[in-house]
Amino acid sequence: MPMPAIQSVGPAALGPEFTIQGIEGTAPAQTEQSGGGFTGALMDQIGKLEELQQGASVQAQLLATGQADDVSTVVMEIERASLAMQLAVQVRNKAVEAYQDIYRMQV
Repeated sequence: MPMPAIQSVGPAALGPEFTIQGIEGTAPAQTEQSGGGFTGALMDQIGKLEELQQGASVQAQLLATGQADDVSTVVMEIERASLAMQLAVQVRNKAVEAYQDIYRMQV
């Protein structure tokens, strides 16, 4: 089954866990906590992605053992984790592509 095309959406559609701080002159919040800068923001988002994946795994296990009450909640958690992973893969692909473009530049 072919994967559907990923549509471009605004940051509000991604939820609060995917907000981008520090754009248009605003100061990023709590940069000391995660090391600050791009690396800190990247590590924060990877941590949130891992939390989503673990939450989906727990929900799937609860459903498999018959302990989950609401199937739609489980499906939503799994789909949220899947979309977050697809977003992370696309961001990684764009970063690799940008690096390759810079590497190929002639000075």
